Amino acid sequence: MLSFLDRSTTNHDRAHEQGQHTHSRSFDTLKSTNSDISYNSIQQEKAAASNGAAPKRGWRFYGTFACLALLNFICAIDATILSVALPTISSSLQGTTAIEAFWCGTGFLLTSTVFQPTWASFSHIFGRKLVLLTALFTFTLGTVICSTANKIALLLVGRCVQGVGGGGLVALTYVIVADMVPLRERGKWFSIISLQWAIGSVMGPVIGGAFAEKTNWRWIFWLNIPFCAVAFIGIPICLRLNQKGGSIWTKLRAFDWYGSIIFIGATTSFLIPLTWGGIMYAWSAWRTLTPLLVGVGGLIGFILYSVYFSTEPLIRRSLFNSSTAIQAYLGTMVHGMIVWSLLFYMPIYFEGAKEFTPTMSGIAIFPFTLTTAPAAVIVGLVITKTGRFRPSLWAGWFLATLGMGLLILLKDSTSTVAWVFISLVSGSGNGILFSAQGFAAQASVSNADLPFAGAMYSFFRSFGQTLGVAIAGVMFQNTFRKKVLRTAYAENADLYSKNAAAMVQIVRAWPDDGALGVEKAVMKGVYVESLQMVWVIMCALGGVAFLTSLCFTKEISLERELETEQGFIGDERKSKSRRVTFDEEQHTPLQKLERDLETEQCSAFGAPSGKRISFVEEELPSHKLLNGRNERR
Repeated sequence: MLSFLDRSTTNHDRAHEQGQHTHSRSFDTLKSTNSDISYNSIQQEKAAASNGAAPKRGWRFYGTFACLALLNFICAIDATILSVALPTISSSLQGTTAIEAFWCGTGFLLTSTVFQPTWASFSHIFGRKLVLLTALFTFTLGTVICSTANKIALLLVGRCVQGVGGGGLVALTYVIVADMVPLRERGKWFSIISLQWAIGSVMGPVIGGAFAEKTNWRWIFWLNIPFCAVAFIGIPICLRLNQKGGSIWTKLRAFDWYGSIIFIGATTSFLIPLTWGGIMYAWSAWRTLTPLLVGVGGLIGFILYSVYFSTEPLIRRSLFNSSTAIQAYLGTMVHGMIVWSLLFYMPIYFEGAKEFTPTMSGIAIFPFTLTTAPAAVIVGLVITKTGRFRPSLWAGWFLATLGMGLLILLKDSTSTVAWVFISLVSGSGNGILFSAQGFAAQASVSNADLPFAGAMYSFFRSFGQTLGVAIAGVMFQNTFRKKVLRTAYAENADLYSKNAAAMVQIVRAWPDDGALGVEKAVMKGVYVESLQMVWVIMCALGGVAFLTSLCFTKEISLERELETEQGFIGDERKSKSRRVTFDEEQHTPLQKLERDLETEQCSAFGAPSGKRISFVEEELPSHKLLNGRNERR
């Protein structure tokens, strides 16, 4: 629409009318031409969107994503690699206590969980690339400490440092991918990240056992160095994001230091007793109850502080403003509990009931992995194509719950075909959830909160992993003791149940005949029945998550433009994205044509310099500025 400027000076009325008459034809012609261009462009954009066409991406994009996938792969391996090799390491490092050995395996998972929100908040203030490289340096430093440790205490320190850095690598992966691709396309990229976790977490015990048995155990950690070196080279070259301005002092003041300290302290205090309750100390012991209650109180205090006192809270309240978001995060936590209980306790079934070696037990859960990974990738592609995530979410929870229910049927006499089929069902359901839960978590928030939603999705999954190992461990230990008390070997109940997971190696070594053979057969039944309780609890949690997803998850459109403050800058030959100030704009060809027409129109009608006159506004698609600022009209 033409917009005319009023002129108050009567001496120029006639000249103004003459100018309008002189230029009307040229403007009508230009407007018609521009309308045709605009209409055709809009139709092309709509057609591309309907066909799910993705924009062309350069080598920097794929290089960045390859580095992120690689880092998640080594984090997944490190999370489980010590589960088999820890006895060998403990015997190599003299003077190792049971508590120190326990924490070498648990410290990585614990520290990786509690620091994830802090890393995400740092990246929002200081920039993604700097914080990602800092997390990578921290992880590498922890790896070097572990590789050179000559005491178990130093190994424990190295594992905790590794976990702190690994938590940053995992959380920032979801944040950076949210900066790189629109919401609808994220499924196929997140599914590849899930693929790394599915493969790496299963390969970890196999690699750890092989290194501990065939070579020096230190190679378990030296293995990470080449991967870290590749990432150190690739990330600075490939990852280019719009930088956030401001002084260092301003950035430091913007960070929620008090909230971060309260959250890390409270979460650590809550998770520590969950990991050692019933194993190192009784659940009724003060060493278990005191930190547990302090952690609960600290988390409540953190919520109150974030709501009523913090101006820039560590965890944004807007992430939990809908039932879909709340169900997505809780469902992600339950999903983490189920997956990690399977990874930790299915090998116990194979070793205790099937008498497999630790290495063979790691291989035996490949049917679970070989369905989890492809299911995650396929569902990610399906959601990207259809734009709907609820059907996949429901299918995933149904299959995951069914798979956990089928695990209850496992016996020591179950055939190979049967337990492979059961693993396929459970693996398919959990693989679907890896992609579907991520969409549910992000679709429920605003564009400004999308990177933080990705980080919270990662945190709740890690939190669920720690919680799942703790809950499954409690149920397994307690049930194991009760089952032993009902046998002829009741006098050994306390001794056997003190560390039932480690006891499986002793039982497997007993002969099949004689008195020990009889006891071995009884203990195999005890292991099967104890694990059944774990599967019952996880099946019930999966059923609750399935029902809540049916009732509280709403279908939300995934059609959104990519809006982010730290957008990805690709190949220079294909992208001219750069950081812009408030007065700078990036123009598409349509916008440039509009600007040129406005300039000529202003000249014709004597408009003041810089005054915009838009006559194609209704025909142009809505374009956004970089850094999430709305276009000035």
